[in-house]
Amino acid sequence: MKRFSFTFILLFLAAQVLAQGKAPANWYLSNPSDSKVYGVGAEEAYKLLTGKTSKEVIVAVIDSGVESDHPDLKDVIWVNKNEIPGNGIDDDKNGYVDDIHGWSFLGGQGGDIKDEASELSRMCRADQKYFEGKAIKNLNTQDSIRYKKYQERKVIFDTEKMNSAQQYQGVLALSSYMDAVKSESNGIFSKATNKSYKPKNDLEKKMQSRMKLIFTMIKPEDLDKEIVSAKEMFAGQIKMNNMDADSMRRAIVGDNPSDLTERYYGCNRYEGPDAMHGTHVSGIIAATRGNGIGIEGIAANTKIMVIRTVPNGDERDIDIANAIMYAADNGAKVINMSFGKYYTPNKDIIDKAVRYAESKDVLLVHAAGNDAKNKDLQDSYPTRIFNDGAIAPNWLEVGASSSSKDSKKLIADFSNYGATTVDLFAPGVDLYSTVPDGKYEDASGTSMACPAAAGVAALIRSYFPELTAAEVKNALMKNTIPYSKSIIIPGTKKKGTMKDLCISGGFINAATTVADLLK
Repeated sequence: MKRFSFTFILLFLAAQVLAQGKAPANWYLSNPSDSKVYGVGAEEAYKLLTGKTSKEVIVAVIDSGVESDHPDLKDVIWVNKNEIPGNGIDDDKNGYVDDIHGWSFLGGQGGDIKDEASELSRMCRADQKYFEGKAIKNLNTQDSIRYKKYQERKVIFDTEKMNSAQQYQGVLALSSYMDAVKSESNGIFSKATNKSYKPKNDLEKKMQSRMKLIFTMIKPEDLDKEIVSAKEMFAGQIKMNNMDADSMRRAIVGDNPSDLTERYYGCNRYEGPDAMHGTHVSGIIAATRGNGIGIEGIAANTKIMVIRTVPNGDERDIDIANAIMYAADNGAKVINMSFGKYYTPNKDIIDKAVRYAESKDVLLVHAAGNDAKNKDLQDSYPTRIFNDGAIAPNWLEVGASSSSKDSKKLIADFSNYGATTVDLFAPGVDLYSTVPDGKYEDASGTSMACPAAAGVAALIRSYFPELTAAEVKNALMKNTIPYSKSIIIPGTKKKGTMKDLCISGGFINAATTVADLLK
């Protein structure tokens, strides 16, 4: 599920994120030895690399889609040179017709999927169909175990459905409140008009009070856009969780989502109906450096391969597995995976894809998640831990940090963590990057920390091509910047150390890694 942690909906409903203040522009490129801000040290790394040649690296962005003609991205989008554009022929015989810049596993003759059901919804619906008409008292042992799990999951799913409906109503209530304020303020909604407005009832009093918190984190001029986004998100999820998502999938994409062996489906409309998330991620990794516009991406001499598999809702295991294999087969050396979920019915096919990527020497970089959870206690999927207990050596798990110099706010309080399951932390709060329509915006989340780490990994792979994926991961882990002060463990008020949050106990840094590799 793609997710920005500082979007309106999380601020309004969860209200858990601490106000960080406005981060310096491009702060994630800086080096803590100079700025005292825990950026990735990209600029310092390039100084150290002066005179050293680099090799082009392809980074696959498995996401919601990417605006490939964005002014700051158009020159760094991967081009499949073995494919002739628009001729309707699979020229390179890789199974995908006209895959010039990548592929979408979410589109077909019926259009493009934007909204999807949660994985929990799909699993409950599948179990409901399976047990329909069966005598529960006469189930065999295996089915009895499955039925018990189904009952447990259904309780959780019904609760989530209820919460989503309540949250949607909350969004509508705030929208109505803002309209009421505007009607008495010449169409203006601001801190001043919110303060001067006289609430008509208890609900409006509550909305007025909540706005004080929201204004500490979101600009008034951005609220309308965030409200629209939140309405669309919840309306889409509520709709999808109440319908047969598999039937919709067949009608739009044309594949059989139950066939876990199917690989060659989809289309080359890799931008999709909502490329916000993937475009922002891509800019952090590789927005054109030195062109005098917008931002500077972390990795030079890098191309972005666009693979669309992440809808508004939970991604499907088969799509993720196929996306990983597509990337590995078509030359990617780093794969950015800014998505995740807490249920996975077909983990074995992703395990197989991860092992395939390992055989192709591909580094997988994955976002830890935005729920302030300890992944040592509750992991999210996909995960580097295989069903047989083995650990993928080509996997980097990334938590999110901020530009704050206050130890209490240094770790993003939405970030998942894990002393044995998260590798390191990277910039993930208020990262200014590319968005559709040739624009730029701030966004936050482990979805942003992940490409910050992937960008550093691509930089290293570009200048040190002799290193394997596992060796790059180990170099990054070895050369993190440690932090000796106590920090606040996300989702709690407890103090801890960086070793309580991640294996390396530190923050990713390109400069220290390059310096070590140049010895």
